[in-house]
Amino acid sequence: MSQPGHNLPPDPLDAAAGIEVTADFERFRQRDDIFTRAFWDSSVRSKQTDAFFGSYRIDATPRKGEGFQQKDFALRNAAWLVSDIVSNRSAAEGVREGFQAPIRADTPVAPVQVPVEDSATMAAEIKRVAKFFGADLCGITAMDPRWVYASQVDTRDFSEAPVDLPPGLGSVIVLGHQMDRPLVQTYPSALAGAATGREYSHEAAIVMQLAAFIRNMGYHAVASMNDTGLVIPFAVKAGLGEYARNQLVITPEFGPRLRFSKIFTDLPLAHDAPKPLGVKAVCDICTRCAEACPVKALPFGAPEAGGANRSAIKGVVKWTSDAEKCFGYWAKLASDCAICLRVCPFNRDFGKLRNRLWLKLALSPLRRLALWLDDRSGRAKRLKPRDWWVG
Repeated sequence: MSQPGHNLPPDPLDAAAGIEVTADFERFRQRDDIFTRAFWDSSVRSKQTDAFFGSYRIDATPRKGEGFQQKDFALRNAAWLVSDIVSNRSAAEGVREGFQAPIRADTPVAPVQVPVEDSATMAAEIKRVAKFFGADLCGITAMDPRWVYASQVDTRDFSEAPVDLPPGLGSVIVLGHQMDRPLVQTYPSALAGAATGREYSHEAAIVMQLAAFIRNMGYHAVASMNDTGLVIPFAVKAGLGEYARNQLVITPEFGPRLRFSKIFTDLPLAHDAPKPLGVKAVCDICTRCAEACPVKALPFGAPEAGGANRSAIKGVVKWTSDAEKCFGYWAKLASDCAICLRVCPFNRDFGKLRNRLWLKLALSPLRRLALWLDDRSGRAKRLKPRDWWVG
């Protein structure tokens, strides 16, 4: 299968979004993401990785360690339920919706289009509808084919399959879904995985509902979670936040504590602009996530072009994790790990005045003072899972 991407033009918004693409750029094949490789690549797949995926069903293996008991796995797996129902409904056809393929439309495109006289007004209405359905953040950016996968995956044999998006989809709506902060504080634990699962279930419902609204308006809308394309570049270009050393998007509302989904559409919409606030300058001098990573999968140095690891996109200058080390630790835990999220200095409740004041300090030339204050605050300390259960 051909590898498009070498001749795709740069975007004038790249600099503002902190995106730097080199001449070696290649669009990413989803078959190479670490979770898909765990099914076909013998260098990644193991009994532990098989058990990891199995643990999200009823055959989880509880253990004595706090946060990994039966009720912890039970809550985590229940949190994933809605997402699992959606992703498994077309599995017999090799289509895992929301993960290795876009979510299939449950409603047709209306034969008559609602006229859009002003794209800015329509963008504001879409954001209102997104929040009505439950999205915590919503930004809109232009379609950029560089971040669409070169190919997706047929999950029957994990071969490559084409990404078949309708023509003319000029906009990408990016939705942010906040993870539960107290649960995040219990990482690493199976209990903490409920924060991830809950948002996947939330985003599955929200992205499907918003896409259905757009189709009922007479326009195409392709609902997408982890499938179809890389969401982080779209989220950054849509002005929702900035890319960080821990491979996450830092937002001024929720820090890194978000999952993202997206909708590709031809509905006429005004686009948001990237909003660099100064997060990169903090990450340049902060290595707390890299220091806390149990397997040292996160980089300590400056951003550089990735590609050494098969699961890294080639030709993009950024901080890149060692996906094999990271997922290997997940498999050992039989649950996801987000210690890097928990310890991130931006992982705060910005509904509180003191944290908004800290954010202002962190994004100023006094960022070292902000990090010094964070180290002494005790904010990053792990919450014992038993304490979460008792409130």
